[in-house]
Amino acid sequence: MTKRLSELEPGTRAVIRSFESDDIYLKLMEMGCIPGEAIVVDNVAPLGDPISIKVAGYQLSMRKEEAAHIWVEVETN
Repeated sequence: MTKRLSELEPGTRAVIRSFESDDIYLKLMEMGCIPGEAIVVDNVAPLGDPISIKVAGYQLSMRKEEAAHIWVEVETN
């Protein structure tokens, strides 16, 4: 199932599929968010912002606004 990263709950595993906006594309790539990369949502702040994920072997926090531009394929068990 394809969803926006900003819609995922903590503990969810997914694979990055694409980016919605070219404006943020380079910034996300520099942070290790590249298509095909596996991620795990670690934590979501109480008000939903920021979101903490594991990607490319490290911990990354990003704003919900940034996460909304990332489309992921959610892994099913």
